[in-house]
Amino acid sequence: MQIGILALQGAFIEHYKMLKSLNVEAFEIRQKKDLDKPMDGIILPGGESTTMYKLLKDLDMFDIVKEKIENGLPVFGTCAGLLLLAKKVNNHSTSYIQTMDIVAKKNAYGRQLGSFRTYGTFNNKENVPFVFIRAPFIESVGEDVEVLSIVDDMIVAARQGNQLATAFHPELTDDLTIHQYFISLIENNKKTS
Repeated sequence: MQIGILALQGAFIEHYKMLKSLNVEAFEIRQKKDLDKPMDGIILPGGESTTMYKLLKDLDMFDIVKEKIENGLPVFGTCAGLLLLAKKVNNHSTSYIQTMDIVAKKNAYGRQLGSFRTYGTFNNKENVPFVFIRAPFIESVGEDVEVLSIVDDMIVAARQGNQLATAFHPELTDDLTIHQYFISLIENNKKTS
């Protein structure tokens, strides 16, 4: 198994370390030619969604990434990655990749001072650590979207087909639950394709 991690900006190294601890091969996607490498999944990390979007466009990678996701490549977006995947970001003028039927709100918990750590339930597993940093949340989901986590009545993790999105940063904890879930998504995708 080989997973590409978008490494234009943001918390990509932390995802790399999580995958390594799960004995999963990973590589950084920094330029267009990196998208030619065989990959079983892709991670869109946390960071600054507007910056990532601009870099994807400037480096001529946006259309390729979008097409790969639309063609079923499993994708995991955290924080800014969630915003990139969302069909709509309510409080932001730009829409991004728009492959996941969710409506998100950017910086929903406030700025840096609104960052916090808590424990919650992810896909029925309790006591999973969640780290929120200038986090978005999901305001609404389409009918094909499964809600995986709710914190304070806000949707903070969801899945639609091969797409997984979290408003929080599982890569900033020692807990492997959510990365393991993404790996199982990829394994199931391989069985059915």
